Amino acid sequence: MELVENGGKKHHEIQEEKVMATSMTLNDYINIQIPSSENNELINHKQKRFLDFLKAHPSKEWFQKLGFIGRLSPFTFLRRSTSVSQPRPSVLTTEERRRRFRVPFVRKIDWPALIKYCKNWAKHPSNIAMLVWLSFVAVGIIILGLLMLGLLNGALSKSERTRWTEILNQVLNALFTIMCLYQHPRLFHHLVLLYNWRSSDIAELRKLYCKTPFRRPNERAHITFVVILLHITCISQYALCALYWGFTSKTRPDWAENLFIGVGIAAPVIAFLYTTYSPLGKKYESETDEENSEPAVNMVKLGSKRVVITNPEWIGGLYDIRDDMTVTYLSFFCTVCVFGWNMERLGFGNMYVHIVTFILLLLAPFLVFTVAALNINNEGIKYTVEIIGILLCFLGLLYGGFWRSQMRKKFKLPKSLFCSGNATMGDFMQWLFCWSCSLAQEVRTGNFYDVEDDSFCMKEEESARPELAPLPREAVVSPVMEMKKDGGGLDVLPVSVGGSSVGKDEALRPPLQPLIDMEVVVQPSKN
Repeated sequence: MELVENGGKKHHEIQEEKVMATSMTLNDYINIQIPSSENNELINHKQKRFLDFLKAHPSKEWFQKLGFIGRLSPFTFLRRSTSVSQPRPSVLTTEERRRRFRVPFVRKIDWPALIKYCKNWAKHPSNIAMLVWLSFVAVGIIILGLLMLGLLNGALSKSERTRWTEILNQVLNALFTIMCLYQHPRLFHHLVLLYNWRSSDIAELRKLYCKTPFRRPNERAHITFVVILLHITCISQYALCALYWGFTSKTRPDWAENLFIGVGIAAPVIAFLYTTYSPLGKKYESETDEENSEPAVNMVKLGSKRVVITNPEWIGGLYDIRDDMTVTYLSFFCTVCVFGWNMERLGFGNMYVHIVTFILLLLAPFLVFTVAALNINNEGIKYTVEIIGILLCFLGLLYGGFWRSQMRKKFKLPKSLFCSGNATMGDFMQWLFCWSCSLAQEVRTGNFYDVEDDSFCMKEEESARPELAPLPREAVVSPVMEMKKDGGGLDVLPVSVGGSSVGKDEALRPPLQPLIDMEVVVQPSKN
């Protein structure tokens, strides 16, 4: 019985396995993948693409989305370490693999290009003056930082540290005040341009505050905001200067000093960031027909019969003051006003900005450094500060030399190579030691020519007049003669020019050359 039961159970289990086998579908089986060479190549390809992504350089489109391409484009010494167009080798050595594991966004600096860029930047006279100013400011800030951090406690006593801290504060205050005084006339001029908002004013403001010279939304409001921030910077420096001059180190309120210092630092930083990341710092394409009007203007200018002087000359020598005594007297007694007027008519900016800036360069250093010296207790330092102020006033004449150099380069005037063969240094020396003679020569040159399209042209009345113009009484008669048959002979009659004929007064008629040289053969008439 047990055998039968066991046999029946086995038979029943076998039947159930057959039924289950017939009822299972394809999805009930376990999917077992056997690795092959194609799968390995696919996995390696995916890994390679992932590693290439990690080592990839950021594309130009990615930088354009973040807004970095336009701001880094002037600096050519920043470039990618490898070129994207270079093919990548399939097999890499161990050293190359080590070099390829680097930070993706690190850029290599082209040191020769960087050095060349710095040399060209330092050659500009205004940049040289900026470097000198920055060097004095940097030295003062470093020494002041050492005193405030207590690193000079062992070398100086407490009273000496307090005195030297006040001296450095006064000197730094004078340096920053002078810089604000030099820049403030231009900022006032920019406010005037914003108020007028004419086409020429808009073009000038776009060159200074916009990345591209094209129209952008609400550009007037954006530029006004930046200009106001720069004015706040200058005003905060003036208020800080009043604190240093009106109070001593003990009576000076710390909260007011810290407030004006903070505002003076924050305002220019905000202005820089706003100019960079606002619509002013973005590239805009031309959406209007503003540029289409320029060819028409150029065609009109080409149609004008003006003679451009390709090789102009200085009118008179440097010491030829007798050529125009009026200009000589005005250049000596009204140097600043004549200089500003001459700069504006030559196309170098606003007259009033030049006048105010020149006056500040000549007077502000003496006033600022003298007042700062009054608040210094050390006699040696006091006299040194006063002497520096006087020297800076004397060096203010270099402002005229700078613009003389710009005039020479713009209009291609002859160079003066008497100062070690350096033309720019020669312009500076001429203004430094004989400013009235240099200014008179510049004015005489500007009077002799007309300025058009950044070049010297011949005077309009001279270029319009023909070279061989007859006298008024000679323009009546023409040498062309007309032979008229009248009765028994031929009469020689002059042909009138311009509809006029010879008058009755024969004494005023000039001799006719054709009648003197030409033989006239008269044949008798047949009657």
